[in-house]
Amino acid sequence: MRVLKTTTIFLLLALHMLTSCTQAKQTPQSQDEKMEWWREARFGMFVHWGLYSIAAGEWNGEVNTGYGQEWIQYHKSIPTAEYERVLRPQFNPKANFATEWAKLAKEAGCRYVVLTSKHHDGFSLHDSKVSDYSAMNFVGRDLIKEFVEACRKEGLKVGLYHSVIDWHHPHAYTGGGLPSIKGESNEGRNHDKYVEYLHNQVDELISNYGDIDILWWDYSSKELQGDAWRATELLAKVKQKQPWIIMNNRLFANIQTGGTSAEGFDLSQGDYITPEQRIPATGIDGVDWETCMTMNNTWGYSKHDHDWKSTETLIRNLIDAASKGGNYLLNVGPEPDGTIPAASIERMREIGRWMQVNGESIYATQANPFDETTWGRCTQKKQGENKTRLYLHVYDFPEDGILNINHNIKVHKAVYLAGNEDVVFTQDDNNVTLTLDENKIDKYATVLALDVEM
Repeated sequence: MRVLKTTTIFLLLALHMLTSCTQAKQTPQSQDEKMEWWREARFGMFVHWGLYSIAAGEWNGEVNTGYGQEWIQYHKSIPTAEYERVLRPQFNPKANFATEWAKLAKEAGCRYVVLTSKHHDGFSLHDSKVSDYSAMNFVGRDLIKEFVEACRKEGLKVGLYHSVIDWHHPHAYTGGGLPSIKGESNEGRNHDKYVEYLHNQVDELISNYGDIDILWWDYSSKELQGDAWRATELLAKVKQKQPWIIMNNRLFANIQTGGTSAEGFDLSQGDYITPEQRIPATGIDGVDWETCMTMNNTWGYSKHDHDWKSTETLIRNLIDAASKGGNYLLNVGPEPDGTIPAASIERMREIGRWMQVNGESIYATQANPFDETTWGRCTQKKQGENKTRLYLHVYDFPEDGILNINHNIKVHKAVYLAGNEDVVFTQDDNNVTLTLDENKIDKYATVLALDVEM
């Protein structure tokens, strides 16, 4: 009996220690530890998809010219009942949409994918027990579950976008600096009921799908922000259940939210800043940031928008963001059934081919150490005390093949990242002269790797 008791006590102690270790492992010891993978990732795919994808930029035969076709209910002042009546019967996602997305993201070189779990129209892609305005109720499928599982299968980090605006919920406030459907008022609305609903939906998202790596909030105004969403409480509940989760700061509408300034940045409001459709000219020093950008002129699908950015522009945007210490979240807007438009697929695959060769110059890099680079952009990786690998992304290939780096660095080795072939160079105290081979030109960006002391 004594042996049994001793063994039982030992097992209980061992179980306690194991549980304690697991709990300790589940909580990041620092902000840097939590953000490490995100900072190394540099490149993600944004997906805007919902009922608005069915409208495809058109209502009652009239093309919507307003910005962002995911806003069509707002731009066309469509009553919620009409919006649902017209679009609901047409919502029929194909079986393998999530698998196609995840495979494309991986092929492009993305390390994470962020999907709109609920956009401003209030339609939820997940199985929500607090709303019947959801994919589960419409088509009997939990589309967030399908998305999460597909991403994990491809080794991608999972992000969920969630809007605090809701044009469908009967108690969500209109006005207050937030975009609202024309003709609607706050008469009879109880904002507290909507906020409780918001909290309940977020709890479903962080409770039912395992580890969620990113929560991408949208969107607040000066009148309705922070306390209006019980944001401090909401963030605390999310962190309690998902201590490793990374969140932006769009539950608040301070000057830096969605902008390009670190002024007043507060980690208690979110982990990073999200400048939209622009890359800060000099980055945002000392703050984690991610620029989100479209491939054409809309986030949600439009059959009328064919103004696609070139692959060169997209790759150089990625390089530009990395060279300034930020991430690049590139959007695709799938068609109603979940098919990604051919133009988006083509560009993502071209980016992927470039990243297959040059990804080392993007992933886990830090910002350009130089004040000016007239020939392109530069990223770097520290490789020990006083040792650095510089990645020169050359856009404008010199006609004479001579590239001068007018900085006081000592170069030990220089190679073309494609093929790892040596680059001929000479150096003196204040200049490095690289002699380039025109046969090595990459039409998007030629990457040179320099091992230096600086």
